[in-house]
Amino acid sequence: MSDTKSQQPVMGRRAFVGGTLAASSLAALAACGKKAATAGSDSGSASGSAGGTISYYINNPVCIDPYNCQEDQGTQVEFQLFDTLTQFDYETDELKGLAAESFEASDDATEFTFHLVKGAKFHNGDPVTSKDFKRGWERIVNPKSAVAVAYTPSEISYHLSLVQGYDELSNGDATEMSGLTCPDDETLVVKLSAPYADFGYVASHPALAPVPAAGEDDAKNFYLAPIGNGPFKMDGKWEDGQEINLVRFDGYYGGKAKIGKVHFAIQKDVETAYKEFQAGNLDVCDVPTAQIDAAKADRGESEDGYTMSEGHRMLLGSEPSTYYLVCNNTKEPFDNKDFRIGISYAINREAICKTLFKGTRTPADGIVPPGINGYKEGAWEFSRYDVDKAEEYLDKVYPKDSSGSRGLTLTLSYNQDGGHKEIMESIIGDLDKVGIKVESDTPEWKAVLQKYSAGDYQFGRLGWIADYPIMDNFLYPLFHTDSIGGDNRSGYSNTEVDKDINEARSTVDDAERVKKMQAADALIAADCPVIPIMFYSHTTAGSDRIKHLYLDPQKKADLSTAELA
Repeated sequence: MSDTKSQQPVMGRRAFVGGTLAASSLAALAACGKKAATAGSDSGSASGSAGGTISYYINNPVCIDPYNCQEDQGTQVEFQLFDTLTQFDYETDELKGLAAESFEASDDATEFTFHLVKGAKFHNGDPVTSKDFKRGWERIVNPKSAVAVAYTPSEISYHLSLVQGYDELSNGDATEMSGLTCPDDETLVVKLSAPYADFGYVASHPALAPVPAAGEDDAKNFYLAPIGNGPFKMDGKWEDGQEINLVRFDGYYGGKAKIGKVHFAIQKDVETAYKEFQAGNLDVCDVPTAQIDAAKADRGESEDGYTMSEGHRMLLGSEPSTYYLVCNNTKEPFDNKDFRIGISYAINREAICKTLFKGTRTPADGIVPPGINGYKEGAWEFSRYDVDKAEEYLDKVYPKDSSGSRGLTLTLSYNQDGGHKEIMESIIGDLDKVGIKVESDTPEWKAVLQKYSAGDYQFGRLGWIADYPIMDNFLYPLFHTDSIGGDNRSGYSNTEVDKDINEARSTVDDAERVKKMQAADALIAADCPVIPIMFYSHTTAGSDRIKHLYLDPQKKADLSTAELA
């Protein structure tokens, strides 16, 4: 997913040793991915008084209803309210069942069958059935669904684009997806329009949750107070710009949470939030870059980067996410590969990571981050700092005159909040050293994205956060021709890349699928359509009240296992 805020959601506890859906898992998988503690654990009363309340900082979400769950702030809330069919286990590095007890795929990876956990209920007491998953998925795609009519059509329906009947439903020519069938209340069968061996990962996306009938019968109330099947339920409604409160759901099939309540305190920015944290009003908060060193000393670094415990409450674990410069490959001068390569060589990534981020981020040597299965160190040859090489490539396109100028001024579009201004200023300084002048274009973030979508820009900044931890989730949305007009904002198109990605998606064998993705990545790297800058890391601190809290690499907190001192 593209980052939409200054915070990024997004490897395992062991540096996210990337897991793929193993070839053997195209047979049945056992479920052992429940979010909550062992059933029967002592979790206090339903009111939450015995378990205590954790206060957690977020920005105002875009959406907490699964139908348009697309960025980390809303996802943090929705993740507590809903369980999807599958979930990636970062401790064991494998995909497991969650709301699905088990699942299997056909030999050609065109049909997936999910068997639901028996006895699961929604927060309103309704049983969770396969029809509820079908309803939840279809309301994401259907522009005529009650929630789409009441608000806006979902922006994330592409996750389901390979399900048969997607086009007909999204075009308004059908009322359901033909590829979704429910043989019985505990079985969901998904037929795809093309082989896609990684579809089990897609089913783990937080948006692909079950939705009870109330989601369509009373869409406006559901939008503000979703009724889920997860370990926590809404306590009141989302108070826009103020707060979201949750209470433990004691009817959860996975066992009761250890804490009683969650208070999501909505703050306008991380600086304001951190002052509240320092005043003792928040238990979990992101740390402003300027205060990372002090926070590390005060809170103590987490031993694995993801788990808070006594004396180790500063999380700095790596994330499967990449910060990069998007280049408009359809307009001069970025339609020239040599020019893009020259710009990439000119940028001192190490200085940005060390100086601006106190060493908490890592210079990017490609678009795919470490930990994703298939990552290769130094995969993108041109993603490194080399002024001589920069001069060499830039001279091919815009040689310097006697004054040292290359005779052009570039326009760099970006939003200034969230520390992006300082990053861009560093890059502007690097380009000035090789004879390129840069002017800043700094509208609000929404306007920046509109410029990218319309192709009305030269180059700018973006971030990509793994929706699911596989290479496909980086290469297909960002570089496949079919993604132009969507997340492929560079306008890059290469028929050989498309061919390799398509073949990889239909390859059932894990090792062969990764090889094909690596071949596609090598072709993309040679064209340098975007310029990777750095890989993200957590910078999240906990208060002395936190006894235990796990924040996964995608920045989703498992609050059902959190404990307060």
